[in-house]
Amino acid sequence: MSLRVCRNVTVLEVSPVGQRKRPDEFYEIRLSLPDWDGWKPGQFVMVRPASWELDMLWARPFSISSADADGLTLFVQKVGRGTARMARLAPGDQVALWGPLGNSFAVEPDTPTLLLAGGIGIAPFRGYVERHPHPENLRLFLAHRLPLECYPYDLLSNRVDCRCLLEACPADLDLIIAALREQIAEYAAKDGLILACGPTPFMRTVQTFAAELGARAQVSLENRMACGVGACLGCVAPDAEGHHVQVCTRGPIFWADKVRL
Repeated sequence: MSLRVCRNVTVLEVSPVGQRKRPDEFYEIRLSLPDWDGWKPGQFVMVRPASWELDMLWARPFSISSADADGLTLFVQKVGRGTARMARLAPGDQVALWGPLGNSFAVEPDTPTLLLAGGIGIAPFRGYVERHPHPENLRLFLAHRLPLECYPYDLLSNRVDCRCLLEACPADLDLIIAALREQIAEYAAKDGLILACGPTPFMRTVQTFAAELGARAQVSLENRMACGVGACLGCVAPDAEGHHVQVCTRGPIFWADKVRL
């Protein structure tokens, strides 16, 4: 699907996810964008609400969580000024949007595939599961700090094998790291495919275990970016050879052995 620039996109729905009010709560935002069938899981869009003024000049990148005939869904966590203002959008509000941007996760229909999500990193895997031709070959492992109801976990557990671990205290981190290694070792042994998305420390752990165990793994980077099209050079990251690459155009998906985290 080629790049589309949409200046007046209507917000259809903004829904908090989960029942508990939290300062870092999650939202699903539905946007009216027909005919987006050509996007691929792992790609993202740049979004800037029309209400933002000069103090919020730059757009924000968001993974495409899902899309249908009526539009697309974003899964947003309120962590800063930009996402807090996104959470205050209401049905009927207008946003500017361009995308789909970047590359996508590998799809090998007949290969056992492990989806590793760290918190908000679950966002692109909803669309991956929905579009995969053989979801019976997928397993999702979610490491999370907030209550499970804050994530679209139930939507995925009805479709694929799902496992999760809660990091409720510092001691839980060791359990999560051990579980990650166990999961990666299992899929490395059967020449499976591993796809990961989450915070940088989570991704770095996946990268380390994939290299140690000889697993084929892709990681999705969450670098800050302002344009999404390679013009601002704000999202560069070093590749395995030490050269700087633009995450927005060369990524955000990289083979784990081709990038430095």
